[in-house]
Amino acid sequence: MSVNHLAQFNDDGFEITAAEPWFKQKVQIIQEYITAFVTNLNRVPRQALPGNGKIDEIVFVDLFSGSGLYSLGARRDIFMGTPLMVLAQDLPIHRFVFCEQDTAQLKALKIRVNKYFREKNVMLMEGKPEELIEKLKLYIPTDRKDYKVAVFCVCDPFSLDISFDTIERLSQMGFSFLIPFTFALNKDLDYKFYLQQEKGKVKKYLGGYKDMDHLEKGVQTNLQFYERLVSIYENNLRTAGLMSTTSMHKIDSGLMELPTYYIGFFSRNVSNKTMQRDVEPHTRGNLKFLTNKR
Repeated sequence: MSVNHLAQFNDDGFEITAAEPWFKQKVQIIQEYITAFVTNLNRVPRQALPGNGKIDEIVFVDLFSGSGLYSLGARRDIFMGTPLMVLAQDLPIHRFVFCEQDTAQLKALKIRVNKYFREKNVMLMEGKPEELIEKLKLYIPTDRKDYKVAVFCVCDPFSLDISFDTIERLSQMGFSFLIPFTFALNKDLDYKFYLQQEKGKVKKYLGGYKDMDHLEKGVQTNLQFYERLVSIYENNLRTAGLMSTTSMHKIDSGLMELPTYYIGFFSRNVSNKTMQRDVEPHTRGNLKFLTNKR
């Protein structure tokens, strides 16, 4: 089933996540990153990558899959989320893993996957990412001497509800990550809220208690808080051994009242320069790369 055919859905009565218009653009940008990643791994048959060898299998993981559908307004203008979008692209991905902690959303996603993509190799896992690491280890093949696996993982909870420890453990399993740095940040849920009421969550998200000193020092605006948070996170993943690139995108949101938001790509398999080259031409000018400049 083609992407165009799936671009619009009728209300099927199951869970659909309400969204703002810019969410649709975000899904399209995620699509470009996934396509670039897979294209580069398959550009030359059984491509040899420095330090990694030939890639024989590509696995896609979404840690916060949701129901698979978004809607603008009261269940109007229904469009695909990342799970259905990546299935509809018909890319050379060998298996798909969709994780979701909400039972109703996972049920809706299962129904939609079975209806439209029964022929795909899809595993659905219920739970929080930190609860699913051992299960992921059992399901996702590991590298062998003569067999190499690449994992592309989307981590998009629209919150800070994932610990850096979880990301680091998954990176040690060979995961590459695409992380949209998006969460509620506005006049009600402002930087003071995150530095006071949500301080413990922010510490876990960044991965180190010493990071809070840098984050808090002299911060006076939501934009300053946001940019510093992303910069610290990027640096921590680079310290963990992943190459990184970050793109900046325009946003018009009541949930996230900033002029732009960032999407970070972190990998040991594909270089940041390669991703920039392949993603940038498809974003219609709504992207600026900021690799190692902040």
